[in-house]
Amino acid sequence: WLRREARKGATIGGLCTAGYTLAKAGLLDGKRATIHWENQDSFIEEFEDVTLTKSVFVIDGNRITTAGGTASIDLMLKIIADDHGEDLANLVADQLIYTSIRTDQDTQRLSIPTRIGVRHPKLGQVIRMMEQNIEEPISPATLARDVDMSTRQLERLFRRYLNRSPKRYYMELRLGKARNLLMQTDMSVINVALACGFASPSHFSKCYRAHYATTPYRERGTHGNKPRD
Repeated sequence: WLRREARKGATIGGLCTAGYTLAKAGLLDGKRATIHWENQDSFIEEFEDVTLTKSVFVIDGNRITTAGGTASIDLMLKIIADDHGEDLANLVADQLIYTSIRTDQDTQRLSIPTRIGVRHPKLGQVIRMMEQNIEEPISPATLARDVDMSTRQLERLFRRYLNRSPKRYYMELRLGKARNLLMQTDMSVINVALACGFASPSHFSKCYRAHYATTPYRERGTHGNKPRD
């Protein structure tokens, strides 16, 4: 039905994880899109022909996607502004007691300093590098060098502000992504392990059990493997 309506030239939008449905139907191929940040890891693995962004919403031609939650309000206010002017959109926002209208240039998640509750520029830089390099983890020595610190200084920084080592923090990021992929995709456990920087399934399983008190195989069996509605 979605494909048929698309052939007729209809504008089709997917709110939150409905973007997954549009992508599965092939309606986002060659398009820019977004989806809730929790589902981004699995989406990227499955739909290589879609340019996924971290924006709160994306309008690309006659395809619309949002990150869900209040991002859908931002989207509707944008549509109202385009069709009827910003004055009306602002009146609608006032009626909703919505005081901060976001655009498609705004990203979904809080900034790293806000998220971790620490405003230390070098710590933020290192965490950003970690988040962007999950499949091929960067060594603590390289991370330290890239922000002009010694490995020992980096270690102290993480201990002071996050009460864990850089290596432990990095591991938690990788395992978090792995859990998302196990729960939201049909990827094999070995492919999930590789996508999260683990050289072998046995090492992955050992680390996963230590952190989540269950194995990757049991995790998948308990929770299933499709995006949540």
